[in-house]
Amino acid sequence: MKEQTVKVIGGGLAGCEACWQLAQRGIKTILFEMKPEKYTPAHKFQGLSELVCSNSLKASRLESSAGLLKAEMEKLGSLIVPCAKATAVEAGGALAVDREKFSLLVTEKIKSHENITVVSEEVKNIPDGNVIVATGPLTSDELSADIEKICGNRLSFFDAAAPIVSFDSLDKNLVFFASRYDRGDADYINCPMNKEEYTRFYNALISAETAELKEFDKKAFKVYEGCMPIEVLAKRGEDTMRFGPLKPVGLIDKRTGKRPYAVVQLRKENREGTMYNLVGFQTNLKFGEQKRVFSMITGLENAEFLRYGVMHRNFFIDSPRFLKTTFEMKNREGLFFAGQMTGVEGYIESAMSGIMAGINMAQRIKGKNPLILPRDTMTGALSAYISDEFVTDFQPMGCNMGILPDIGIRIKDKKLKYGAYAERALKSLDKCLEEFANENNC
Repeated sequence: MKEQTVKVIGGGLAGCEACWQLAQRGIKTILFEMKPEKYTPAHKFQGLSELVCSNSLKASRLESSAGLLKAEMEKLGSLIVPCAKATAVEAGGALAVDREKFSLLVTEKIKSHENITVVSEEVKNIPDGNVIVATGPLTSDELSADIEKICGNRLSFFDAAAPIVSFDSLDKNLVFFASRYDRGDADYINCPMNKEEYTRFYNALISAETAELKEFDKKAFKVYEGCMPIEVLAKRGEDTMRFGPLKPVGLIDKRTGKRPYAVVQLRKENREGTMYNLVGFQTNLKFGEQKRVFSMITGLENAEFLRYGVMHRNFFIDSPRFLKTTFEMKNREGLFFAGQMTGVEGYIESAMSGIMAGINMAQRIKGKNPLILPRDTMTGALSAYISDEFVTDFQPMGCNMGILPDIGIRIKDKKLKYGAYAERALKSLDKCLEEFANENNC
């Protein structure tokens, strides 16, 4: 095999994981990181894998989605997870780190690897050859424009996502499936409200506490016309939502046989129907407020929120149209993407995508079959989500148990239920990796 060098653009969590996977497989890698020559509005520290928001990599317990994902990442040879454990600080049940020590340790590991060369330089155009782009949600304007040429203007510069809830957690006695005027398939779950219920919900919504936008988010928000938060819409008048996303026309409440005063509609988020999003509910409320206020909606009283609504500048591509499950571009061989720009949401999710992009780039260079993990693993489920063409209104997704296929048995205790999901996932991953090793003579 002729030696091929891979260029990785971006020294965040995803870029470092991608470099590590390639280097560990004997492939020469050049990591381009524009710091310390240039910084984004969010970055301050010159080290690699800088954590710009929280210092937490979420829960550690295995029966949580984050704990399961980190366990899978370790089995895949992660760089980030061991470095996080080595620089951990007390944080209850979460894996939190000393930011500077974590960044310095990752930087030392990357820079001391014989197969990795770090270049402090801003990349403004995607180079030819084998490339992994992992520049994150604050990708520079020049590189964004170059990526846009490949993606045909299908980029998002502002993330205005509605909350997602678990189907299993809905009160099926209070909600009903129907489409307006019974046209087509009954694709929507409808949460009917009478006047008293709606008024109570409305008053709670307009008085709820919102999250503070960062300065670079505020600038993006001002120029983005399609992300009106539901709480802002509500403040324009008590009936505004009833003539917008909560309009009841064409729907009959199965309990009363009459048209409701207002209706919140839920739309299927994934092919399996385990997750539903609240239609028209993009929001900037604090997460705790979302849980409190949106749980007042009929049928959502005990809803499990798999993803809360978010509003911030978040550069990401329409991955289901452009990326394979392997994180390689469909329309350009040898070009991979990784990190939040692929539509995974969060630190560990970004790192995971870097692992998968790095492994599959190595497989491509060696002329071997890619590693595609089963859907019942958290890594496999997230990889499938970002490449699932069924998802038409694509929005970023973090790890959650609702993205996994149903386990097929009813377990009321949530801890036991999620423990069963985790046990199934790790067994499935072990089997897949064993078969992968045998195929590749590892």
